[in-house]
Amino acid sequence: MSFSESDLQKIFHRFVNDDITTIKALPGEIDLNYRVTTASADTYTIKISQPGADLSPIQFEAAVMRHLATKQLPFVTPQPIGEITEGPEGRLIRLQSWVEGRMLNEANPITKEQRQRWGVTLGQLSKALQDFDHPAAPTSYKWNPSETLMSRPLARYMTQEQRELSEVFWDRFEQVALPKLGALRQSINYNDGHAENLLLDSSGNIGGLIDFGDAMRTQTINELAIGCAYAGMHVPDPIGAMREVVGGYHAVFPLEEIELPMLFHLIIGRLLITVATAADNAVKEPENVYLQVSAAPAWALLEKLRSVAPAFAEAMFRSVSLPINPIVFSAPHPVVSLASKSLHAMDLSVGSLELGHYQNYEELPLFSRHVQRLLEDQEADFGIGGYGETRPVYTTDAYETEGNYGPRWRTVHLGLDVWGPVGTTVYAPYSGIVHSLAYDPNPGSYGATLILEHTGEQGKFFTLYGHLSKASLTKWGAGAPVQKGDKIAEFGPEAENGGWPPHLHFQVMRDMLGNEGDFPGVAYPEEAAAWLSLCPNPAPFFPTWSSAEIRSSADQLPLRGLLSRRKAKLGYGLSVSYAQPLHIVRGVRQYLYDTSGRRYLDTVNNVAHVGHEHPAVVAAAQRQMAVLNTNSRYLHDGILTFAEELMATLPPELSVVHFVNSGSEANELALRMCEQWSGTRNMLAVEIGYHGNTGRTIDVSSYKFDGKGGHGAPPQTTIVPMPDTFRGLHQDATTAGTHYANYVRKALLKAETTGRFYGGFICESILSCGGQIVLPEGYLKEVYTAVRQQGGLCISDEVQVGLGRVGKHWWGFELQGVVPDIITIGKPLGNGHPLGAVVCTPEVAARFANGMEYFNTFGGNPVSCAVGRAVLRVVKWEGLREQASATGNYLKKILNQLAREHSIIGDVRGEGLFLGFELVRPSITPAAEQMDPTRGGYHSASLEAAYLKNRMRELGFLMSTDGPDENVIKIKPPMCFSKANADQLIHYLDRVLREDID
Repeated sequence: MSFSESDLQKIFHRFVNDDITTIKALPGEIDLNYRVTTASADTYTIKISQPGADLSPIQFEAAVMRHLATKQLPFVTPQPIGEITEGPEGRLIRLQSWVEGRMLNEANPITKEQRQRWGVTLGQLSKALQDFDHPAAPTSYKWNPSETLMSRPLARYMTQEQRELSEVFWDRFEQVALPKLGALRQSINYNDGHAENLLLDSSGNIGGLIDFGDAMRTQTINELAIGCAYAGMHVPDPIGAMREVVGGYHAVFPLEEIELPMLFHLIIGRLLITVATAADNAVKEPENVYLQVSAAPAWALLEKLRSVAPAFAEAMFRSVSLPINPIVFSAPHPVVSLASKSLHAMDLSVGSLELGHYQNYEELPLFSRHVQRLLEDQEADFGIGGYGETRPVYTTDAYETEGNYGPRWRTVHLGLDVWGPVGTTVYAPYSGIVHSLAYDPNPGSYGATLILEHTGEQGKFFTLYGHLSKASLTKWGAGAPVQKGDKIAEFGPEAENGGWPPHLHFQVMRDMLGNEGDFPGVAYPEEAAAWLSLCPNPAPFFPTWSSAEIRSSADQLPLRGLLSRRKAKLGYGLSVSYAQPLHIVRGVRQYLYDTSGRRYLDTVNNVAHVGHEHPAVVAAAQRQMAVLNTNSRYLHDGILTFAEELMATLPPELSVVHFVNSGSEANELALRMCEQWSGTRNMLAVEIGYHGNTGRTIDVSSYKFDGKGGHGAPPQTTIVPMPDTFRGLHQDATTAGTHYANYVRKALLKAETTGRFYGGFICESILSCGGQIVLPEGYLKEVYTAVRQQGGLCISDEVQVGLGRVGKHWWGFELQGVVPDIITIGKPLGNGHPLGAVVCTPEVAARFANGMEYFNTFGGNPVSCAVGRAVLRVVKWEGLREQASATGNYLKKILNQLAREHSIIGDVRGEGLFLGFELVRPSITPAAEQMDPTRGGYHSASLEAAYLKNRMRELGFLMSTDGPDENVIKIKPPMCFSKANADQLIHYLDRVLREDID
């Protein structure tokens, strides 16, 4: 039966004396539901039951809502209005208050905080309902996870593959969970905490909860199980998402020990009800789409959970709730005899200075040599350590997987390594049997592996021995008995142990998690607590070695208070990147690594010009540092060769070099040259330009003196408009160069009329802080001509864009077809080493040499020159200019494709690997612009740009903003950035741009 607007108006008047202005039908499995708005702007829900509905459950539902209204809950629930009445065909009609909000499942993304709050909300419900009871409370209901076996007959409507999967889970539920359900605490449960019933308020917090039609008396833990079942949908790592809900629930309503092992089975129980009911409905009501809404994601989740061992799920849930009981290992026989041996505590963690350069672990032969040299240098017989250590070994592309928060890698080491001679004997610590054996000689594997099963006072546990000799396996078979102290194996050679230096990987496991002959030896950082509880510390198996001396990254997490210490001890004007600061400890090519071993694609660090810690650059610095590092007052071939090689990349007019330590020093010196040339400090500079942090460079940096804390342009500086053809004063690319150059001409003309003149003009060849602004065609040519006609010099600031970054040329000024009088170069010349240069014409150099010596203690020292030469060589030998051009063009192309799909991207611009895209909304208005009076008329950071930057950081991509409105995302990565990197970056940018940016 359907109800007309007139019918609903009459029904409504039974409860409220007001007129309905709008009516909207709402989906529902059983009841007919309508949202109505009245002339008084009030909103209600009309609920109409099926014919002949039982009154008692509806009265119970109303009682639950009224009870919750008496509690001080941080969320709103619907409340009954008036009494339940009877309508046509014996239908029961009731009116409820409307709860405003957006459904949680409409949030994109559902954040970690929201999943935790999801759990908190369910925990608050469980807590609030502990003192509630009702005689009409149902004790049996088809959506009750504890009654999942009632749905088993519906498997006949499934496909064969679906039936087989479901039966595996139902069998396990019947054998493991069903016998223990009676011991679990029970209460009245809301019983429907899925993402369509949780409502978000305007702040993104859970502010409302609706639909009490499934409330019943059941096991209390089912409240959490239902929430977890839905939280695990639509994510790559469902157990990780569920764990966040569990943590929130336990924080307000602590779980009991007996409940935790049952949770995973009850989660699956609810999912089985979902898919079984959907299969039934597909036959009975194929036209009702609402009844199938959860089927596909539930099946997808069940497929993922097929490979999850219940013990692992329990360990994950324990990591945010109840602790696991420790295993006591008493008097084991030493696994390796280390008595009277010289030992060294090895540090192979991600930030280890002992591990050193990334080549030492990326290439197994180099790793073997490195470990051997470490032991030799320490005069150690054995190296030992590694339990819980975060290692960078498995952080390459080959080991990348997808997590809920972007790419992820297994970095936390679960065993303990003993490094030593081939043939070192391995002993059984306890009696037991051989559980399994395996042999895999492929590089990076365990090689020959033996796993023993033991039975102790606290039950079974297992020990794993990896990287053995192949012969170690020949005398054992599965099930063979082993006695405590037996010689069971020996260290294998590299050809048999997976290519590693000779050593033993020893690991203890509480549960094999269904594995045979193998077991994970490393874990994802976010799962480390769970895995380390499943794999307890092996230190007791090496009794001659103090466990306190064994390095454990479980105790080496980022120091608490690191940020507060920084704020207290470092300059108060120093900021950190991102809302959640990063603790970075390693750089590798185009990547940076934090203390957990998380790898971030670095798209902004142009200082690491040829790649973070490029081996040729590192080697050049180390070699020269070992021989000589002194000032430039002594003759040395290195500085001369470096100068010649640098000049070879420049026009012949630029033939005199002054070496300095930074871009700021370079620009400071260039400004002094202008003063010496002209006799004045007056300078022309471009709006939003940034040229350094010294006194003179700040005086020509509009980005600084027009920004927060600045006081405007000093008297000696004249600022001309930024030549922006996207949002600037002149947007016609064919004429903009002349129009913007005219501002310089006008300034020069005005100066002449007042008897003033300028020493020079300073400008980046692509404006960085201005928002990656590419200068319009002809701009510098016209400006340089005008400035020189008045007697000034022209400085091209190449700190950001030089050294081949623009791809087409070595230097950015070449894009404009000009030759400046002076160019300045900064730290990219040293790949992060403090190195800069000023290159000028002989005429400028001669005028500057007025008798006052220019001396820079560290400028041009032998180490810096060796580093600079290495950078130039790498750019040439590795074809990085050509790569910058090809990759940059490709990235611009796919960014423009992205812009066509997302109107918020208003402009894509740049050259080579110096790119940016501007966020606008609407038209060319800066996205989410907000006036900031502290910045002299400039805007505060764009909300959309800030969201994108911080969200991309969460997903593993380091990006940053620029521009006067901070609405330009800049892309200036190390030049080894590849097309594959570009594709991955665009994939995640597209994902984030489809999210709710607010």
